[in-house]
Amino acid sequence: MKRVVQVLLVLVVTLALPLTLSAENWPGWRGPRGDGTSSSRKVPVRWDVPAGKGLLWKTAIPGTGHASPIIHGDRTFVVSCDNETHNRLLVCLDSHTGRILWQRRVIKASLESKHGLNSFASSTPVTDGRLVYVTFLEVSDKKVPAPNVGTARLITPGRMVVAAYDNDGKLKWIVKPGSFVSAHGYCSSPVIYKDLLIVNGDHDGKGYLVALDRKTGKTAWKVDRKYGIRSYVTPLIRKIDGRVQMVVSGSQHVASFDPSDGARHWIIEGPTEQYVASMVYDGKLFFMAAGYPTYHVMGIRPDGRGDVTETHVAWHAKNARCYVPSPVVVDGHLLVADDRGTANCFNTRTGERLWQGRLGRHYSGSLVTAAGLVYFIADDGVTKIVKPGPKLEVVATNQLGEFTYASPAIAHDRLYIRGERNLFCVGRDAAGSQ
Repeated sequence: MKRVVQVLLVLVVTLALPLTLSAENWPGWRGPRGDGTSSSRKVPVRWDVPAGKGLLWKTAIPGTGHASPIIHGDRTFVVSCDNETHNRLLVCLDSHTGRILWQRRVIKASLESKHGLNSFASSTPVTDGRLVYVTFLEVSDKKVPAPNVGTARLITPGRMVVAAYDNDGKLKWIVKPGSFVSAHGYCSSPVIYKDLLIVNGDHDGKGYLVALDRKTGKTAWKVDRKYGIRSYVTPLIRKIDGRVQMVVSGSQHVASFDPSDGARHWIIEGPTEQYVASMVYDGKLFFMAAGYPTYHVMGIRPDGRGDVTETHVAWHAKNARCYVPSPVVVDGHLLVADDRGTANCFNTRTGERLWQGRLGRHYSGSLVTAAGLVYFIADDGVTKIVKPGPKLEVVATNQLGEFTYASPAIAHDRLYIRGERNLFCVGRDAAGSQ
């Protein structure tokens, strides 16, 4: 009897495993691994929202924002800004129906100076399943001359605000860990590492990386950035050969830190001034795409110490003009989206560009990948799905029917897309979808 029970337990675990994988959450910026990858094998490939094909639900979101939705179990969270009341909002929805469960005003503050393609709610939240962490910029009516701009103008300086809420919308803590000033506005998506919440404070002033205690919001460590230059990169954390590395490009260099205390492992100077796209890793190399005023794609060896500018750049390409969208890496291919609508595919080992092709009008959202396919969603809501390989192969073209500037999310075998007005949920279990 004992043997029979053991066999049945193994059978139950084996049968449950695919369900566990398909139910993978998307808890923060770029998903569970911070690199745009999903383990789902059943993400929809074909849909047409205006025609009603593939749409499970859509929900009007109060206010506007470019932050991605995050999904944990039956809860979906998104941040927004009511441009009339100046309220910065956290909205919680039912992941399966799209019904708004609650919304909370995090802060009320004047609208900050920003770039035309930025929003007042661009920082994607992150959750551990118990608390959800959000960040906004709080400014007053004070204005100062804009630093690091070509055209002189006045802008609004402010302070970073970070807050934690539980799943019922109860505020647990709120702190203001540092100042921030940028003519392009604010965006800093926090990441979780053990008991810490880490936020990038690159700006046109005294830049910093800061780690907060997730239970209390108190500052655990804070390190200065080498240069005071605005950048909007979310750190990527990986354990490599026994060493935990938090890599982040920005502030005129690329660097690796120990996320437990902020100590720096290595640094690569340059190759440009400003960065937005987050980095990715394929188990052998880190990959960086940037930026402004010059454009670069790099493969970087992860085993360096100290200044490795001259020793650890495996390859360096300057033929892809990517600034904002973050790339993905799939089966030896690095896929990079040019802001202006061009897709690029690089060999991850050599840096050779295998192909380049125009897929859309303009890209703001970052790439995501599932089941060996890469999703390119353009600002006009048209998604081209590409199969990585030696030649450009578009397997599907899909319509959203609404402009979108946020990066999509994948959870529960579904695609969550934040449009200008609505949050859409697309899945294969709807009529006419695949």
